[in-house]
Amino acid sequence: MRRLLPPLNLVLLMRTVSLRTCWTLALGLLLAVCSGPLATAQQALDHDDYAIWNQMHTQALAPDGESVLYVLGPEHGDDTLRVAQPDGTHLLDVPRSTHDAQFTANSQHVITRIVPPTDAEDDDAPDSLAVASIDTGEVERIPDIASFRLPEESGDWIAYRHADTTNADNTSENADPDTSDTRADAGSTLVLRSLESGEERTYEHATDEYAFSPDGAWLVFARATPDSTGDGVFAVPTQTGDVRPLLTGPGSYTNLTIDEDSEQVAFLTNRDDVESEAIEADAPAHTLYRAALAEDAERIAGWQADGLPDNWWVSEHGSLSFSDDGTRLFFGTAPQPAPDTTATLVGEPVQVDIWHWQDERPQSVQLNDREEELQRSYQAVVHLNDDNRIVQLATEDRPNVDVGNNGNADLAVANTSRPYQQEMSWDFPSYHDVYLVDVNTGAARQVQEQVQYPASLSPEAEYLTWWDGTAETWWAQSVEAGSTPIDLGQAINAPLYNEDHDRPYPPFPYGSAGWLTEDEAFLIYDRFDAWAVDPSSPENPTNLTGGLGRAESMQFRIQQLDDEADTLDPDAPLMLHAFNTETKASGYYEGAVDGAPPTELIMMDRRFSGLTQAADSDRLLYQREDVSEFPDLWTATPDFDAPVQISTANPQQSNYRWSTAELTSWTALHGETLDGIIYKPDDFDADATYPLMVYFYERNSDNLHNHWAPAPHRSIINPTFYASRGYVVFVPDIVYEEGYPGESAYNSIMPGVTELADAPFIDRDRIGVQGHSWGGYQIAYMITRTDLFAAAEAGAPVSNMTSAYGGIRQRTGRSRMFQYEQTQSRIGGSLWEYPTRYWENSPLFYADRIDTPLMMMHNDEDGAVPFEQGVEMFMAMRRLGKPAWLINYNGQPHWPTEYHLKVDWQRRMQQFFDHYLMNADAPPWLDEGIPATEKGRTLGYEVE
Repeated sequence: MRRLLPPLNLVLLMRTVSLRTCWTLALGLLLAVCSGPLATAQQALDHDDYAIWNQMHTQALAPDGESVLYVLGPEHGDDTLRVAQPDGTHLLDVPRSTHDAQFTANSQHVITRIVPPTDAEDDDAPDSLAVASIDTGEVERIPDIASFRLPEESGDWIAYRHADTTNADNTSENADPDTSDTRADAGSTLVLRSLESGEERTYEHATDEYAFSPDGAWLVFARATPDSTGDGVFAVPTQTGDVRPLLTGPGSYTNLTIDEDSEQVAFLTNRDDVESEAIEADAPAHTLYRAALAEDAERIAGWQADGLPDNWWVSEHGSLSFSDDGTRLFFGTAPQPAPDTTATLVGEPVQVDIWHWQDERPQSVQLNDREEELQRSYQAVVHLNDDNRIVQLATEDRPNVDVGNNGNADLAVANTSRPYQQEMSWDFPSYHDVYLVDVNTGAARQVQEQVQYPASLSPEAEYLTWWDGTAETWWAQSVEAGSTPIDLGQAINAPLYNEDHDRPYPPFPYGSAGWLTEDEAFLIYDRFDAWAVDPSSPENPTNLTGGLGRAESMQFRIQQLDDEADTLDPDAPLMLHAFNTETKASGYYEGAVDGAPPTELIMMDRRFSGLTQAADSDRLLYQREDVSEFPDLWTATPDFDAPVQISTANPQQSNYRWSTAELTSWTALHGETLDGIIYKPDDFDADATYPLMVYFYERNSDNLHNHWAPAPHRSIINPTFYASRGYVVFVPDIVYEEGYPGESAYNSIMPGVTELADAPFIDRDRIGVQGHSWGGYQIAYMITRTDLFAAAEAGAPVSNMTSAYGGIRQRTGRSRMFQYEQTQSRIGGSLWEYPTRYWENSPLFYADRIDTPLMMMHNDEDGAVPFEQGVEMFMAMRRLGKPAWLINYNGQPHWPTEYHLKVDWQRRMQQFFDHYLMNADAPPWLDEGIPATEKGRTLGYEVE
């Protein structure tokens, strides 16, 4: 006779009883339990354990490869920075570190901010700065810090700014602190420090606009004094510490930008705002200045500058950047805003939205994007070697431009969807017209029309490339006038589109790895292999991975290890990430651009990710994981000989029952073989019977080796958590037929569930199902078709496609039509073309067939799925007298975002399923609800 797992309340009791105590108890029931699979010192995971489980945050190799930093900490708690050597030797810790920790360029120091404890009474207490020496392990702490900066190429210096203005002498001889002339946003003390000698120099009233030149030879900062008399931008040679004014005068100074050669700086200021009738705007006018770092600043562009369109000015919201060669300065412009003339009626402001059927974008989108549009800027360029000549590049019709070759090219590409704004409400992907813009004149010529994938310039700006989903190929086109598109996939004997694509819009590609140097070849992926195609001879592509990928079901993807490189060096070895699509094993191979078959470096039943290389060394850093192995850090040489584990994030895991993961397959009702993952308790007993939890979204089987650390997920179950508590968890893949998303989910999932339900270790009467959003919709649909599930949780489900179709996504203001016609809902057409499809796929219309207790979580500020969709389903269940619960976290979006709310959600979901699948007593909130009069006074968790 098979052994049934004990009820959950007994399992929880066992957590508090040691094995020795268990054996001394006289109760026969407990003796029987201790002789079974629970006879272990390990305990089941519980919600309190989230607080002790670390997550991996920032990680980095020192430039010389001789040390590693990483930041660990629980989701809700204090983080710790740790530094170790590549052999795993511990060097130092910095408690309460932030995630901005970084090495100096010479690898001698680690710099990070230290924040107050999570439970500190003063939430506004300023941070401290930690300066840690790699050689000595000593950590110096400097209090009251707002920010810090390091040079990119020099490890000799650090600059940091104090948070509290009391650290600065904010009283000048001309300032009266008792008058309104004293500004509240005066700067604070900026400190320039030599990391070698420890010598410091201070500069008062500095704002957070400060920066090093890349070589560390200069520090540039803006100053805001209490009475504005000392305002300006100043340059400091770091070797002497002397202060040189670049521009002074009352006003704000922002957007400090230094070029790559450490020779010049640019910034914006409102110092020159003209108080005259010529400028009728509520915002001050801004001026663009540029200075050689040893010279005074020169005015480059201001209001009504030559080269700008009529009534346009310099935008304070535009970014500044120099071209790589330093001969061009890019900045933002915008139409000058008209003065605010708020309409009134009988002296009262009139706030009204006018929805017009001919608007390019729905009023809801316009309102959502209003602030962004008010701050929109359009790129212009200053030709510094041509008498500071200004050319406007972007326009209102072509708002986004990208200049080739890091700003050095004479051409820019502009992709604009402006002519297709209305179609974006129902069509997907959005269409674009493609233009080439002359950087020297601003003249634009259209080269492509109505493409559904934005075009990009090659690194040397010789070609445009884009994906064509309808033709299912990549195209290239020379930038020369009169050129014609070139089919880059014409001689590649493998599909370049996603072969698993099952949505009604044209398929996306497997992707590209960019270009070889000098625009020699464009790098394209098929499902398994990588290809190099020279646009001048597309009939002769090179299979960079020698066809090994397709031959062995191995997906190869190129790893670019040089963070500074824009292209791939054809003479260097290829580092390839490898993923076996059948076994789900992964690792790394070495290949070559000549197309020789790559050779294996490391391959395991693990997931490998995050591969990086030290800037000045061949040392590698990466993470690996599987269901039971946390994604800790490892270091290795490029041949992966004798890799070393650096971190052990959660040693306490050995004290807990965990899960295993295995692949399974079955035949769907439409005849296709599908894969899924089964998670079992790591003390699985084939002679026991277990409840089964089913979770799904679309395809998840490739995630076989993903690690699920205990954490309060915002919406879905954690397979490890449930397996630890005595469940088996099943995660099946789904494939879809256009027009029938609900039926497709049923046809894919149910054969796998029923096959597993027939296994001797599954209790067929204790099967639950859970999913959120798209998963929630599919659950709501499926329980109208089957009574197999003893309990279901459907988070934020679309219950009525007919009412959802015409609504908007509150988060973006976009119409929901495109989602139903073209994307995830896969209906394939409009409500008027296929009314039956919308009705048949809506679970609301079949709610009378549901016999499964249904819990939903749907929040009243959901920006993705209208809250009313959950309400419609709940009210239908209530009207039909069927068990249903709706959990609404007030003011929360598509899922709860705050830690304590996520914990609450996971606790309620666990209590719901434990009641129906583990025979646990129902808590008060589940049994009888919580009256509005008790809201906030009780959580209803406790079971008497």
